[in-house]
Amino acid sequence: MVFFRVVAALALVAVLASCGAPSKFRSYHGPEVTQIVVHKAARRMHLYHHNQRLRTFRVQLGGNPIGHKQREGDRRTPEGDYIIDRRNPNSAFHLSIGISYPDPYDRARAEANGWRPGGDIFIHGKGPRFQRARGDWTDGCIAVTDREMEDIYAMVRDGTRIRILP
Repeated sequence: MVFFRVVAALALVAVLASCGAPSKFRSYHGPEVTQIVVHKAARRMHLYHHNQRLRTFRVQLGGNPIGHKQREGDRRTPEGDYIIDRRNPNSAFHLSIGISYPDPYDRARAEANGWRPGGDIFIHGKGPRFQRARGDWTDGCIAVTDREMEDIYAMVRDGTRIRILP
């Protein structure tokens, strides 16, 4: 009788443990992502290991997607060569990885025009508030689905180069 109670208790613990929400943190054991290339016009982002394309994602951009980001509030996604420089596991947009915009050139250009260059440009998911967002809706970031962002977050390391093309 005691044996059956112990087995029943262990089974109950196992069932309760499996009821938790799945983790948003995934593992990746494939080739290193050495570069990210975003084609704004095509709304595509490619992850590469040197010349080998590993994954492609459909993306949504800033609400004003034509042209390079020039100043805070213009809702444009930057264009040019940057690096992934930070991670936010507690992002309001599920998960996010930061892009090194503005670089010194972007800062100088904005300053010469009397503008603030803006910042906080990320690749991120949609999070709970923007699940139904369609079209280009960000303030200049690059958005993917939450599930895709989990994969990207696992695959991409800080220091990875990112090229954002018009």
